[in-house]
Amino acid sequence: MARISSIQDLQEIKAATEPRFRVREDQDSTKVETAPEIQVRLCRGSSCTASGAGGIAEAFEASIKRNGVEDRVKIIITGCHGLCEMGPIVIINPGDTLYTRVKPEDIEEIVENHILNGEIVESLVYHDPVTGKAIPSYSQISFYLEQKRRVLHNNGFIDPWSIEEYIARDGYQALARVLSDMKPEEVLEEIKKSGLRGRGGAGFPTATKWGFVRSAPAEEKYVVCNGDEGDPGAYMNRSVLEGNPHSVIEGMAIGAYAIGNVRQGYAYVRAEYPLAIETLSHAIAQAREYGLLGENILGTAFSFSIDIFPGAGAFVCGEETALLISIEGKRGNPRQRPPFPANKGLFGKPTTINNVETWSNIPQILFNGADWFASVGNENCKGTKTFSLVGKINNTGLVEVPLGTSLRKIVFDIGAGIPEGKKFKAVQIGGPSGGCIPSQHMDVPVDYEAVTALGAIMGSGGLVVMDEDSCMVDVAKFFLEFTRDESCGKCTPCRGGIPKMLEILTKITQGKGATEDLDTLAELAEMVTSASLCGLGQTAPNPVLSTARHFRHEYEAHIVDKRCPAGVCRTLVAYHALEDKCLPCLEAVASYDAGGYETFKAALPELVPERLVDRLATSGCAVDLARFSMIVPAQNESCTKCPPCRLGIAQMANILHDIATGNGKLEMLELLLELGDTIKIGSECPVGKTAPDIVLFTLEHFRNQYEDHILNQRCPFDICEKFLSHHTVCPLKAGAPV
Repeated sequence: MARISSIQDLQEIKAATEPRFRVREDQDSTKVETAPEIQVRLCRGSSCTASGAGGIAEAFEASIKRNGVEDRVKIIITGCHGLCEMGPIVIINPGDTLYTRVKPEDIEEIVENHILNGEIVESLVYHDPVTGKAIPSYSQISFYLEQKRRVLHNNGFIDPWSIEEYIARDGYQALARVLSDMKPEEVLEEIKKSGLRGRGGAGFPTATKWGFVRSAPAEEKYVVCNGDEGDPGAYMNRSVLEGNPHSVIEGMAIGAYAIGNVRQGYAYVRAEYPLAIETLSHAIAQAREYGLLGENILGTAFSFSIDIFPGAGAFVCGEETALLISIEGKRGNPRQRPPFPANKGLFGKPTTINNVETWSNIPQILFNGADWFASVGNENCKGTKTFSLVGKINNTGLVEVPLGTSLRKIVFDIGAGIPEGKKFKAVQIGGPSGGCIPSQHMDVPVDYEAVTALGAIMGSGGLVVMDEDSCMVDVAKFFLEFTRDESCGKCTPCRGGIPKMLEILTKITQGKGATEDLDTLAELAEMVTSASLCGLGQTAPNPVLSTARHFRHEYEAHIVDKRCPAGVCRTLVAYHALEDKCLPCLEAVASYDAGGYETFKAALPELVPERLVDRLATSGCAVDLARFSMIVPAQNESCTKCPPCRLGIAQMANILHDIATGNGKLEMLELLLELGDTIKIGSECPVGKTAPDIVLFTLEHFRNQYEDHILNQRCPFDICEKFLSHHTVCPLKAGAPV
């Protein structure tokens, strides 16, 4: 392909490519049977790829060939569609019919029924998680209807490996306009007028940041894309890089022109995102081939190149000074500011750092105008924001909404509420640096100032939803464990303060806390926040401060009442026997305690001939009992001295959890038997020698229940819930109080 040297060249590519989109935009499903062309869009984002999308593509190709419709059916590989929990996702046009959780064995049915005969396979379409109603059309699903997709407008629509398709959706038009018709100062003014604020966390005005670097005296400057998205549960930037990479390239080129004296840019992408790096690398190569990167871009005197720097996985490298030091080939430790990167950044030169989403917004602002961008959002926060919506939520996925949208709308309208009708408790926003917002603030507008006022931060956009079964003390502990592990250890407040806070939280979750510990936590949090060197330490106490502020009663229950209201903190959970329901178990456990497994097994027919065995066979789940029996030895009683006990018990517990949550395989049953024998023979003390006994007993007498969980993906007694996080019912009686 010859280099593009003008807007006219872009228009010619657009005109030649646009016809591909006519089928993709056709929502009339009645045309499928007779349509001259059918397009199958297959998501190949990381989530769908991990769920087997590669096998689906192969199955489609084979089925299409087998049915002789190769010339009529086209497979389009796209980036993330957003509805990640329902992946792998397939969309068929005409009709916008969306199929969810597709498996290779489903493809023949889709081809024969839908593509050849125009009959939608209703069992595979999206079903509303609240009403159960089948909704075949992508455009009618509330998850998408309630969004405003601007950054994500190409995700799931274009082939991200095709620069022609990006150009056909007005790609690189903004860069062409900027280079031909606008001065750098005019570009800065347009960005300022739009009200764009950085989408990486702090919400600093983008035009102001660029202005600092533009005014800094230097013959050489840099622009950097921060793609080091390390927050647990966050994947917005990854999805943009995988599904719309050219928007980032175009945005960085425009920024380089506006700032001036910038000839080189770097995209810092975490190495754990191999597909994002591969897709972006391909896009950069295409842009160079077409003359949209490199020397004399679009026939002008402007030259600019981009290279990718894979990050090594350190969370702290998301902090801008640590990121720049990492690119320089040094250990990614933050440094003191000032000097700020705007004055002394990469290789000592003035540098602008923005995250993936910020750069992706730039082309649309310059193409559509600042007023268009500012037409959504609220007074202080313009435009849209992407979020990864995860946790205890029906519709898990990637969403984009105008800033100022309420949490209620995001959680209940887009996310479809909490599974199994459970109560919403809180949403954790901003990753390890963020905080937890409780249910009484569901109508708060999600913008930088409102979220900060509640003790959280916007962060890059992670939203973790929690229900009534979540322990807020345990949540705070989890995030402190993360920041402790990810701290670079350079400054004392962070290196020493976070572990001390974690130590106190651990005491509280074990029922060993005291009321004065809450005051100590507050003092430590203030010290760590005010004295730490970088943003990791300065924001690490936020999960503790926000949970203590909004859920102090849970902390007090752990300390004063020695109980965990959510039943998560194991040492604070007490199980009480109900005489009319638990007598068989009590008798069985008594015999077990007296003589171990052999006594238990031998005494069982005489002890409870019509109780325990019959109960397990007719109204109790043997798998759940086995899983429950491994909790104590796996978490509390094993001293970890000998490998059979230390490693084997944990492995057995994990296998049983997989089986109970619908992720088991038949070969796991033999592995359980082997592990059980190995632990019993190789362990040095009674804890290890008896730990597998209940598992072995249930496998011997109730193997059919294990097979039901594995082969039929169901628990016969509806006790084993998918993704069960802790035991909330008696192992032998569903619904019994705890």
